[in-house]
Amino acid sequence: EGFPKTALDWPVTPECLYWGPKFLYERYQKPIYITENGLSCHDVISVDGQVHDPNRIDFLTRYLRELKKCAEDGADIRGYFQWSLMDNFEWHSGYAERFGLVFVDYNTQKRIIKDSGYWYRDLIQSNGEIL
Repeated sequence: EGFPKTALDWPVTPECLYWGPKFLYERYQKPIYITENGLSCHDVISVDGQVHDPNRIDFLTRYLRELKKCAEDGADIRGYFQWSLMDNFEWHSGYAERFGLVFVDYNTQKRIIKDSGYWYRDLIQSNGEIL
């Protein structure tokens, strides 16, 4: 109850990307791939024409720090796939929630890289060092 929540009312619990993979690796000794992790938001285009989403950057930083710590503590983390590259149709809520690093105007299909998209690019280029 006391956890911060996403736009979909899911609890924000970054420590799960430490303890979950750690438990699974210790139990099964198999490589770990995180195939879907991201933050739903009600993103909008700002007056400057950009999409500023500091909450997504904060979310990803917190979760990926935990995953990095898990790998440093011995878990064989082979991959992480952020959900998602672009805003899309979500089965739970249609077009109401946005998970993407790239904003999609659903009427025109115009795409705008969000601040989190640029941040994620920099994270990848640094191989996680900026965490």
